[in-house]
Amino acid sequence: MKVIIIGSGIVGASAAYHLSRNGIDVTVIDANHEGRASAAGAGIVCPWITHHKHPDWYTLARRGALYYGELTKELENDGEWDIGYKQVGALAISKEDEVIKQFQAEAMSKRAAATPEVGDIKRLSGEEARGLFPLLNIEYQALYVSGGARVDAHLLCQAMQRASSLHGAQFVEGKASLTLKNGHVVGAEVNGELYACDQIIVTTGAWTNEFLSPLHCSIAIKPQRGQIIHFGVKEHITSDWPVVIPDSSYYMLAFDDQRIVVGATRETGAGFDYRLTAGGVKEVIEAGLEMAASLENSLISEMRVGFRPMGPDTLPLLGKLQGHHNVTIATGLGPSGITMGPYIGVVASEIALNHTLPFDLTPYDPLR
Repeated sequence: MKVIIIGSGIVGASAAYHLSRNGIDVTVIDANHEGRASAAGAGIVCPWITHHKHPDWYTLARRGALYYGELTKELENDGEWDIGYKQVGALAISKEDEVIKQFQAEAMSKRAAATPEVGDIKRLSGEEARGLFPLLNIEYQALYVSGGARVDAHLLCQAMQRASSLHGAQFVEGKASLTLKNGHVVGAEVNGELYACDQIIVTTGAWTNEFLSPLHCSIAIKPQRGQIIHFGVKEHITSDWPVVIPDSSYYMLAFDDQRIVVGATRETGAGFDYRLTAGGVKEVIEAGLEMAASLENSLISEMRVGFRPMGPDTLPLLGKLQGHHNVTIATGLGPSGITMGPYIGVVASEIALNHTLPFDLTPYDPLR
């Protein structure tokens, strides 16, 4: 069987890795768009405390978080050790006692529901929380959940791409267009060359409708711009600092290289405007200082823009495209791309191979 994957972001690279490891002939075609979604994601993997309440969202987010354990071992076996993944725990923070109680109840409920990986759950004072994340403002109460983790999305993508190549996957750079014969998809053309296939997996994120246009159909997807800032804190050793999840849409986390990441804006209606804006940068900095005022003395080492693929709700758009038995759609992960992305790549691969899934795919219908 020959499978073409359009897009080599987290979902596409994961699909390529899963398929190539199982002996499938895989070609990955990527247009190398500026602003792929992972650029707007900091790297938090912690569905145990979240603002998302939809049970079908949690089904995938839970499986996505748990899959990282398997994935890291597979990548290590293929010589890929550095993806920035580490279980550092998570701090849910708020100045309101009731909010912390809600976070605690949520985490305890999920742990009790056959998910011991949530780990230890403990309420902390502001001083205790600051002991784990020294830059954190002391007026915050916190809930510590040991099962929280973080990953560097850029390193993860690169590692899965290299490992896929090791197992025989071919990567082609260029803008692909669908090739049809008698109304059926038979492959994709890129740089004037036709790549024939039996199945095609579309992981083109916010650009999906442009790719699907030859089929005269569209899905409910739109870009949401996210601006994110990386701060250098050379005076601290940040390797083991937990991810920080406040009672807002922002977040903060640390990586091994003495780097703090704060993000991200959620700008619906900006289209594919690939610009850092004064308003967006101001918003991110203010959110960071609200959580950790000591960041005012740090250096801004990098600022990024990415376009999250937003569907009609919080659920991914995932499944075979109605009327086209060999076209699988995997997009619409929104702000959950890093948590779910690698696992969604595996699911998309299994869908393309017509394998049975361990959950009902109906809620994620790409044409809903």
